[in-house]
Amino acid sequence: MDEKTAFIAVQDLGKEYPGGEGIVPAIRRMDFTVDDGEFVAIMGPSGSGKSTLLSVLGGLNHPTRGRVLVDTLDVYGLTGEQRADFRSEYLGFIFQSFQLIPYLTVLENVMIPMAVTGIGSSLQHERALGVLERVGLADKASRLPDQLSGGEQERVAIARAVVNQPPVLLADEPTGNLDSATAGQIMKLLQELNKEGLTILMVTHNPEVSAFAKRILQVRDGRCVFDS
Repeated sequence: MDEKTAFIAVQDLGKEYPGGEGIVPAIRRMDFTVDDGEFVAIMGPSGSGKSTLLSVLGGLNHPTRGRVLVDTLDVYGLTGEQRADFRSEYLGFIFQSFQLIPYLTVLENVMIPMAVTGIGSSLQHERALGVLERVGLADKASRLPDQLSGGEQERVAIARAVVNQPPVLLADEPTGNLDSATAGQIMKLLQELNKEGLTILMVTHNPEVSAFAKRILQVRDGRCVFDS
């Protein structure tokens, strides 16, 4: 698939930060495409540019140069408001630290992304419950996050990320805080969602986790050094 028809196209991407001794390149140069429905693991040592890449792909971190095209939309050619709409419509995010709001119930946490969509409250409630059922947590909808295990909190985070039915899921070390058995369950859930058509880009340092992906992008020193 060429860059004109790719679902996601990263072109001549670079990202630099000002540092104590001048400019620090987080991404030196990256070019790659991702097909609709792919499951891509982004791997590499600490400081290689993995998480920076994910934040740039998510429309959260303006690159120093280059372009990110999603469904032919030039993400950084959009205004700030348009980019916020793009994130709401196209992207779900999962973070290593879950980032659940501690004083909201599981159901209320999952409903958060729908607050900006204009969906009626009864439909929001119904849709959030449906997604919680999907991840096996409908019976814990009224609990607070600290009443759940780490694996259950990760399932809530996944439910929240997919409740708006975005076509793309960006996951940053989604199993980083979990034991290997729980991590395996979470990865099987992500694999099921991918089989249903969700495009997933996942940062991980764990080879056991990356084995669930269909493709591996190896990143080192701000460059893609291997693409399986």
